[in-house]
Amino acid sequence: QVQLVESGGGLVQAGGSLRLSCVDSGRTFNRYAMGWFRQAPGKEREFVAAISWSGGTTYYSDSVKGRFTISRGNAQNTVYLQMNSLKPEDTAVYYCAARGGPAVVAGPARYDYWGQGTQVTVSS
Repeated sequence: QVQLVESGGGLVQAGGSLRLSCVDSGRTFNRYAMGWFRQAPGKEREFVAAISWSGGTTYYSDSVKGRFTISRGNAQNTVYLQMNSLKPEDTAVYYCAARGGPAVVAGPARYDYWGQGTQVTVSS
């Protein structure tokens, strides 16, 4: 059983940083590739970043590449998203997700479990 809980969202000025965390309360965290997605009001959920179950492979959307970093601590059952140089267009609800298997993928339909989301608001 995978249960994901995100934290770390909040209000930040443009150019600032936030670090999101997502904890899995299950016992098989290291068997799942993990992803971060976001959804702004009136928009579809979009891929942000993904990481393999070993942490050795990462993948980013073009819109966040060079500004965001995904990482994981399997001993802590946690995946992180370090967000730097934030922009107002990064404002959204951010979700973490898990999929069985090692591969990193961008399509939300390929993820099996989702957290409840955490709000990130970037003011200009």
